[in-house]
Amino acid sequence: MSDPTEITVLPVLPSVNLAETRAFYTEKLGLSEVVHEHENYLILRRPGLELHFWLTDDKSLCERTSVYIRGGGIDALYAEYEMRDILHPQGFAERAWGMKEFYISDPHGNLLRFGRIPDDVKE
Repeated sequence: MSDPTEITVLPVLPSVNLAETRAFYTEKLGLSEVVHEHENYLILRRPGLELHFWLTDDKSLCERTSVYIRGGGIDALYAEYEMRDILHPQGFAERAWGMKEFYISDPHGNLLRFGRIPDDVKE
C-alpha cells in the first residue's frame, strides 16, 4: 500500500516523434514498461523512474528542456548507461554547485541530468 501523504513529481517532456522516443528510452535507458501510449502522449517506466512525453512539432522545445533525476541509485544508472555509450563526454563528476552528475541527451534534444549529493552513496 502506498503512503497517501507521499508526493511524486513526474516530468512531462516534449517529443517530436513518440515512436523514436519510445525506442530510445526503452532500448538505451531501460524504461521498458510502456504504461500508456496514445497518438500524442507516452508514459514509460522502470523501477524508481517514470517519464511522460507529449507530442510537439516544435523541436526547439525539446532542445530547451531538461529534467533532473536525483537519488541513491545514480551510481548504478551511470554504470549501466556507460556501457551503452550514450553519456555526454563530461563523465560522472562533481560539479561546482556541489552535486555529482552525468548527462544524457535524447534524440530530440531533451537533456537528462542525473545527480546525487557527493557523500550520499547508498548503493
